[in-house]
Amino acid sequence: MQTIPENRKISPSLVFFTIHGMQFGIGVLGFQRIIAQTAGYDSWISIIIAGIGTGMIMWMIFKILEIGKQDLGENHQFVFGKWIGALFNTFFILYFTLYVITIIRNYIEIVQVWMFEDLNIFLFALLFLLLCIYIVNGGFRTVTGMMFFSVALPSYLIILFGFTIPFADFRHFLPLFDHSTKEIITASKQMSLTYIGYETFLVYSPFVKDQQKSKKWAYGSILVSSLMFLYTAVISFAYYTEEQIQKYIWATLTTWKIVQLPIVERFEYIGIANWCLIILPNTSLALWCGSRMIKNTFKISQRKGVLLISVISLIIVPFFKTRNQINKLSYLLGNIGFLVDYIYIPSLLILIWLVKKVKKKHEKNTCF
Repeated sequence: MQTIPENRKISPSLVFFTIHGMQFGIGVLGFQRIIAQTAGYDSWISIIIAGIGTGMIMWMIFKILEIGKQDLGENHQFVFGKWIGALFNTFFILYFTLYVITIIRNYIEIVQVWMFEDLNIFLFALLFLLLCIYIVNGGFRTVTGMMFFSVALPSYLIILFGFTIPFADFRHFLPLFDHSTKEIITASKQMSLTYIGYETFLVYSPFVKDQQKSKKWAYGSILVSSLMFLYTAVISFAYYTEEQIQKYIWATLTTWKIVQLPIVERFEYIGIANWCLIILPNTSLALWCGSRMIKNTFKISQRKGVLLISVISLIIVPFFKTRNQINKLSYLLGNIGFLVDYIYIPSLLILIWLVKKVKKKHEKNTCF
């Protein structure tokens, strides 16, 4: 792989924003209902378990980069060879494309339901993707800069959950541990759509100046994401009854309806508009990762790769029209993300370790 110039790399501390920005996206607007359907209000435990699991997978990602090659594509070719490695790279290109499609379609649905019912799906997706293309073509540092602003600027939205505290009833959590271990673990699995995104580090890791120093920032971002999900869930669970929360698709947005400010009557409109600033950079990073893998696998320029993924996304997005179809799309991404994170990444780590061991043994025998 071509060596990345220092002036195109980012400092280790910015890894915090790239990982947290990817995790704190569209999923946080409605994950409460999904996990509450399985484990009720004991699902706050599921969030903690999912956070611990994410930290473990992040450790494996760093281990892959330490004992293997410098990014995901090179590790595929190292383990599987040129042609089979290219097939695995193609799978991840499709995975990042699915990520782009899911995020865009979910956000459009929110805008349609809450603000503009007759919004043209194709036109909105076109304008949104043009913005993403503009950001990605600015280079990885530009994408990272947008990730920073996506975390810093809308952070005030989290404070507004405090408006629900006077109406909260924390007795909703009683009795504690009222659900089986199986239900709590299943709810942890259902957090996949909310937690995914950190695996993009495997693609952009060569653009980080010092991976060793970035570890503390990566783990810190996962901790902050987990605490934010836990905070959001606890506030929502205390505000809604268990029957109510299972009716609200976007519990986070519904909570904002009680916010009353002198100059804003419907604050959820402000929240939805601000959320565009959150999902724009993480969609751009997924687009960058997919196009980067196209460049390294098929030797096509990254600009052409960005256009290819964008056109595919633009064609597919309007086909998802109903809530049921969008829900299935989200579940598909969540399930694939779960398999990638908890099945594929540990398997890849083991395979890299085995291949290195076999090659080392072969080289040792050759010396004699």
